[in-house]
Amino acid sequence: MCGIAGFYHREKDYRSYGNHYRSILTTMHEKLWRRGPDDAGIYLARHCGLSHSRLSIIDLSGGRQPMARTADGRTCIIAYNGELYNGKELRQLLKGRGWEFETTCDTEVILLGFMEFGPSFVKQLNGIFAFAVYDTQKDGVYLFRDPMGVKPLFYTECGEELIFASELKGILAHPAAKAEIDRTGLNEIFGIGPARSVGCGVLKGIREVCPGEYVSCGRYEPLTCHTYWKLESHPHEDSYGKTVETVSFLVQDAIKRQMVSDVPICTFLSGGVDSSLVSAVCAAELEKQGKKLATFSFDFVDNQKNFKANAFQPSQDRPFVEKMAAHIGSSHTFLECDNEHQIAMLFDSVKAHDLPAMADVDSSMLYFCSLVSKEYKVTLTGECADEIFGGYPWFHKKECFEASTFPWTMDLSPRKALLSDGFLEYLDMDGYVKERYQESIQETPRWEGDSQEEARRREISYLNLKWFMQTLLNRMDRTSMYNGLEARVPFADTRIVQYVWNVPWEMKAKDGVVKSLLRESGRGLLPDEVLFRRKSPYPKTYDPRYEELLKAMVKERILDTSSPLLQFVDRQKVERFLVQASDYGKPWYGQLMAGPQMLAYLLQIDEWMRRYRVATV
Repeated sequence: MCGIAGFYHREKDYRSYGNHYRSILTTMHEKLWRRGPDDAGIYLARHCGLSHSRLSIIDLSGGRQPMARTADGRTCIIAYNGELYNGKELRQLLKGRGWEFETTCDTEVILLGFMEFGPSFVKQLNGIFAFAVYDTQKDGVYLFRDPMGVKPLFYTECGEELIFASELKGILAHPAAKAEIDRTGLNEIFGIGPARSVGCGVLKGIREVCPGEYVSCGRYEPLTCHTYWKLESHPHEDSYGKTVETVSFLVQDAIKRQMVSDVPICTFLSGGVDSSLVSAVCAAELEKQGKKLATFSFDFVDNQKNFKANAFQPSQDRPFVEKMAAHIGSSHTFLECDNEHQIAMLFDSVKAHDLPAMADVDSSMLYFCSLVSKEYKVTLTGECADEIFGGYPWFHKKECFEASTFPWTMDLSPRKALLSDGFLEYLDMDGYVKERYQESIQETPRWEGDSQEEARRREISYLNLKWFMQTLLNRMDRTSMYNGLEARVPFADTRIVQYVWNVPWEMKAKDGVVKSLLRESGRGLLPDEVLFRRKSPYPKTYDPRYEELLKAMVKERILDTSSPLLQFVDRQKVERFLVQASDYGKPWYGQLMAGPQMLAYLLQIDEWMRRYRVATV
């Protein structure tokens, strides 16, 4: 994986001040160096500049970027972040149309495909990607993002200039960009966060290319968004047996395709069905090559002493991890995080996201990725299966099914509890959240033959794909790429998402078994104890000392008269909250515990506004 950045102006001649704009491009990729510490490059044309930082995975010596190719007097330049899983097929297609290749990397496949077919070539890509192409013939720039939004790409217009980058920090490295936040952004932080509305960059004027879309801007064309992929609803005609068979093939094929790499790979193994399926397939494929898979699991120091089963986390992972590692014969490493690292990484997490994030669920993943990246550059994970196959509690609970709001945040009162009355009145949090919810409901792809209940199932599924899954994909990308680790997500393959989207609920959860379709498709690959294990989410610390540390830090911040938090919180409300006992069973966002995560999130907001000097406007 990599980091990309650049700018475009239809009138300005960047080469007239070449040293100045080359310096800006260099600063932009230096801000993104953690995404690609192996190499860097810039390209400056008259109306466009491209910048790239590279993490070398495929064609280690021949894939330098930005990459330029010329044919029939037309030159196109690309800066690419991603991985292509059908590169071999596309390479053969292009060779058949007369193109000759100079490298074995994906970047050249995409560039020559663009030159042959134009921007519609993106429809043929199976992979995770965000890339920018400058076409000298049309004097226009194109920004592409993969259908599921696995890889990020932000942009903003400063006057007539288009500025873009993989991360917000890349855009803010440009002297014309400003870190400002208005009422919309504040509602995103306090009412929606750590999720974000699709396409929203939180900071004023900054957008993100939406999943399945590309943005074009040319000499005679204003900035325009184009949709090239979206879910389609239609009747599901396969039998249950055929459906299980199809899902089994698609899942295994996606995993095998995503093993492509010129460097060793590993997997994250939690002992749940999703990561276990990924690990089992990878282990079997590597065994054919005489290799052993390396797997990693994550937990917290002394969690076995402090853990208390609850509705959101019914069991610990370690016994299931041990069973799976023995079953597939992997070389397994148990990684643990202590309170000190978890607290410290809360602030590194802000630097990784350029925004407040998922509190300790994010900071601990950041720490774990830092350890894994010491040995590996590529890992496969089980992310996204719950959103696609219906694994979360809100797919099944009656109160969630009937709620007229996001089912993972049905109660906004914990979010409001610490905010000042004046700030709450200014936000109108309820109104903002309702608008975002209604927009998504109205966008849900429909099929006229659905029953009322099945239509609601589609709404719940769409909310999860568009919102909750995006939050977790953001977490996975930022925490891994901050450490120069590429995390792949086989379940986010568009073939799986599109097929399962139309499978009726009675097949997805046959006989009331959560994710039964996925479990049945994995028969023979996993022990039954793992295959039918009840879902247990990413682990959280239950050490009471962690919360005490958070409380002390929050108290220190609200007593600091320079704290940005004082614009938003009521100090007396916070002080009362700090002496209350936390409810570890009540969620705040998804399955995040209310007390500790709220405190950690406040600390991240404070850190973010200080570090990025965010101004409220």
